Amino acid sequence: MTPRHRLTASLGAAAAGALLAGSAAADPLRLGHSTWVGYGPFYIAEEMGFFEEEGVEVTLQIVEDTSSRMTALAAGQVDAVATTMDTMQLYLTEDAPLVYVFAVDDSTGGDGLVSNADITSIEELAGHSVAYSSGSVSEFYITYLLQEAGLSVDDIDHTDMGQADAGAAFVAERVDAAVTWEPWLTRARDTEHGHVLADSSENPGLIVDIILAAPDVLEERLDEFRALYRAWNRAVGYWEENPDEANAIMAAGVGGWLDEVDVFAETLEGVRYYDAARNEEFWGTPDAPGAIIDTVGAALDIWEANDRLRVEADPMDLISYDVVGQ
Repeated sequence: MTPRHRLTASLGAAAAGALLAGSAAADPLRLGHSTWVGYGPFYIAEEMGFFEEEGVEVTLQIVEDTSSRMTALAAGQVDAVATTMDTMQLYLTEDAPLVYVFAVDDSTGGDGLVSNADITSIEELAGHSVAYSSGSVSEFYITYLLQEAGLSVDDIDHTDMGQADAGAAFVAERVDAAVTWEPWLTRARDTEHGHVLADSSENPGLIVDIILAAPDVLEERLDEFRALYRAWNRAVGYWEENPDEANAIMAAGVGGWLDEVDVFAETLEGVRYYDAARNEEFWGTPDAPGAIIDTVGAALDIWEANDRLRVEADPMDLISYDVVGQ
C-alpha cells in the first residue's frame, strides 16, 4: 500500500479536523470515510493501481466521527465522503447542497436490532431501554422499524451510545435492546438472554452506503469522479475473482477493528457491494428512477417525522446522474 495514500484520524472532532486540514492538497481527490468493510474496495483500487490507471489520484482519509467527516466536506477539506444515504440528509442546508454520486454497498444483515429473548416483536419494545447512536444510521433504522410497527422513538427509553458500545451494553445486560452491527450481532445471539430481533436482510436497499459530494465540486472534478467510479467497479470485480487475496488487502487497508482478515470476512457477510450493473439498476434514469428514489424518500420521511431536517428537499434534487451509467 502506498504510504502517501493513508491518513487516519482519531474519533475526536478536533483531532480529525487538524489532520484533514494538514492534508488539504489541491490535486488528489480526497475521500473521507469511516472504518467499515463497505469501503474496502477503495483500498484494492489503491493497492492494484486502478486509480492511477484510470487517471485519478486519490487520497483515502479515515475519519471515524460522522460530524467531523461532514464538517470537513463542507469546509472543502475533503472532496467527497462515504456514508449512509440517510446521514447526508441531516447535513443539508440551503447554503450547502449535496448530491449522491454512486453507491458502494448495502447492508444485507450487517446492521440489526438485538433484544432480550422475551421481546419477540418490535411492538414489544415499547417502554423498554434501547441503545443506539443519535444522528446515525442506527437512529434511522430503529425509527423505520418503529414506524412500521405503529410506534415512534417516543415510545421507547433511548440510551445514546455508538454502535459498538450499544452492542457491548446489551451483552452486559445494561439495556433491554440495542441497534448495532457485527461482531455484536453474533455476540448478542450467543448470549443466554438475547437474540437478534431484526436485521437489515429483511429490508434490502434500505441501508445503503453512498459517495457524496457538493454539486459544484462534482461538476468541477467530474472526470475524476468518473475515474473514481471506474476504479471502484474494477476493484469490486477483483474481489469477486480473488476473494481471499482481496479480503487481505482490504483488511490491511481499512484497518482498525477490521484489520484481521477473518473478522473482515465475517463482517463482510452482511454487506453487498455495488458494481456498475447494480448501481445502474439502483439509480435508474432521471425519467425512470430506480429504487434509490424510494430509499431517499423513506429517509426524508423518517427524519422529518423526527424533526431532524434543516431544509425541505426534493428527492430528485439529491441524486446526480453524471457518473452512474456514464
